[in-house]
Amino acid sequence: MSNSRHHRLFFQGRYFSHRPSMDSLIKDFRTAFAEMKGDKLAETLRPDVRTNPTKFLALWDRGSLRDVTSDLNFLFYSDPSRPRMSGEETTGWFEIYLAYWKAVGEILAVEGLRNDEKSSKPSWTKVYEAWKDLTLQVIRGYTHYEFENWTIPCLYVAGKYLRLFAIRADEERRSGNDDANVTVMQDDFDPEAEEHKMLEDCTRHLNRIFQTCLNDRAPLEESRKWGIYYAINLLFKSYFRLNSATLSKNVLRAIQAGRGDMPTLDKFPKSQQVTFKYYEGVLSFLEENYVDAEQHLTMAWRMCHKDAKHNLELILTYLIPCHLLTTHTLPSSQLLEPFPRLQKLFLPLGEAIKKADLHAFDVALRDGEDEFIRRRIYLTLERGRDIALRNLLRKVFISGGFEEAKDGAAPVRRTRIPVAEFAAAIKISGGEDIDTDEVECLLANMIYKNLMKGYIAHERGVVVLSKNGAFPGTKV
Repeated sequence: MSNSRHHRLFFQGRYFSHRPSMDSLIKDFRTAFAEMKGDKLAETLRPDVRTNPTKFLALWDRGSLRDVTSDLNFLFYSDPSRPRMSGEETTGWFEIYLAYWKAVGEILAVEGLRNDEKSSKPSWTKVYEAWKDLTLQVIRGYTHYEFENWTIPCLYVAGKYLRLFAIRADEERRSGNDDANVTVMQDDFDPEAEEHKMLEDCTRHLNRIFQTCLNDRAPLEESRKWGIYYAINLLFKSYFRLNSATLSKNVLRAIQAGRGDMPTLDKFPKSQQVTFKYYEGVLSFLEENYVDAEQHLTMAWRMCHKDAKHNLELILTYLIPCHLLTTHTLPSSQLLEPFPRLQKLFLPLGEAIKKADLHAFDVALRDGEDEFIRRRIYLTLERGRDIALRNLLRKVFISGGFEEAKDGAAPVRRTRIPVAEFAAAIKISGGEDIDTDEVECLLANMIYKNLMKGYIAHERGVVVLSKNGAFPGTKV
């Protein structure tokens, strides 16, 4: 037997490459391929180096591109036990696993698990670029190499890790630890554009995955459209991280236009349904379409797994302000009990609204300002002050008592309230002086928003309230 490193071993009717770990990887591929199990196939491409470093170090071996190319050539083209597939499909998977091997080498290097000479100056940027090559090969598998739709989970795994590696590369650049990030003098340098350079590049490739699924014209049972919500959710996550949420509207318009020949959302895994409905709800929220936002977010809340505390917290972050504006209801302490962060943010606001304490509301809004702005809910919660003011004006109305009953009729609440009484209440509750004109402006605004029914008799300095439902929705 030749001592050549590239010589194949033959033992008991089976062929082996010189690299047992590559044999094992391709064996897993063949098993998944024979069973047509997409999730199982995608698992062979997961780069979870930290969970099993020994396995990936063995796969990388001494990092010889010549050796691994020879191995893959044998396993995909020469091995008698190779799976039956077309020449184009074989080429596609060969290129994918070669790109995967290269990416694994970069990941091992940046994680400090390699000690060979080629591992100098590792970076997450190099990882991202290597994984991008893999992702492009996977996309090419569907556009050029006849990959079937049951293999679509491979697209999702490629896109998922492309996004994660892009984020790591951008973080590395911001921290100044990327050796590839050489300082160059240039007049048109835009630090904001550089901050998310890799993630912005990533979104272009995620959009290619989306288009690859969306534009498939095969019959539905054979269509790549079964991967479309995987791609959409990855795009949503990326756009929101880039503060480019409006770009998500283009995605929604695209699926609205092609919805007639797409699988309905309820046919997809529940995790994908929850993620999509969450982002759809937040997009409606940001457009101040609170009724639709409440509908989408409520669906996400009901479908979300009870143990997914982080996801439930994210949904409630937007659902609570929606409820406040659409139904004027506040979250109970029981609802917020599993979410300490939300308790800290919303309970002080809720207590201030219930007590009609304008000063306490302003303090609570100021204390949570940074987090409210970060979550894009500050302006919506600021409108909650109208509910606190409504409750305060309602207290003034109730404290006014009843008018004298006539001829044995049932007593009727006093409906003519001096503006001065409202002004005194607002001054005490808000803790600041306020003039009559400003009070009348606030009252007019409350009437306009249908939080109070009546009119202002300016000349007499009186507010005339409706005898029936002066404060809609409060049974007063």
